[in-house]
Amino acid sequence: MSGLTNSAASSRSVLSWSAPVSVPLVDSHCHIVFRNFDADLDAVSQRWREAGVQALIHACVEPSEIPAIRDLADRFPELRYSVGVHPLDTEHWTASTQQVLREAARADSRVVAIGELGLDLFREQNLEAQLAVLEPQLDLACDLDLPVIVHCRDAAEPMLQLLRQRAASGACPRGVMHCWGGNIQEMEAFLELGLYISFSGVVTFPKAEATHACAQAVPADRYLVETDCPFLAPVPRRGKRNEPAYVAAVAERVAELRGEPLDQVAITSSRNAAALFGLTLHNV
Repeated sequence: MSGLTNSAASSRSVLSWSAPVSVPLVDSHCHIVFRNFDADLDAVSQRWREAGVQALIHACVEPSEIPAIRDLADRFPELRYSVGVHPLDTEHWTASTQQVLREAARADSRVVAIGELGLDLFREQNLEAQLAVLEPQLDLACDLDLPVIVHCRDAAEPMLQLLRQRAASGACPRGVMHCWGGNIQEMEAFLELGLYISFSGVVTFPKAEATHACAQAVPADRYLVETDCPFLAPVPRRGKRNEPAYVAAVAERVAELRGEPLDQVAITSSRNAAALFGLTLHNV
């Protein structure tokens, strides 16, 4: 199986790495910059290559991570990344942060998205503060014509309200609802806004019935798979450190739920990731 290479239509993401695997996979959201990968990252990378992971999208949670993520992209040519501020990291937003993100995105063609941005009201109730960080990042994505990676936890209503308002004025960027955990009605609303839906290890959890229903109902051209590692390891590794290789277990469960072969789900989700993030997949 060939790897990912450049084309004139997607010069932003030149991926030349390839591996002798039969099922191509894209881990559309990971965090391998975290310290719990320091001791064995070479072994982790070997496992993701053996599992058929041909590309990874590394999400950024706050600007101080960017140099280290850039170094990882130097180390692993299959890695692309985003720049942004997570809704639980609003304290890292300053008057200069939007410009810092802008410059980082313009300086490196391997930046393929803005985020991980969004709203999280699971524990925090600082909606106004989160919106103050979210909106300029959405503006930046529109300015740079980049997709957004959206974190939305217990916040579907305010997120939909904001994105619908922006869509009415033509300022709602394309993007993905990462680590999907909502219900079908919420999923349909985000799909109507042109967003993709990404399934994580949550889809393997036996009691995640709403997520199972969404995986069955989502249109074939609108879903991705991810690990969100080191979090949310899929069954049977639940509770342990997650890693990119385990995206294969996510794809396998999505395939079971959809009644489709694993190869089909792997290829479909990889093509969708390529369409969203401007990658080119050969022989997929």
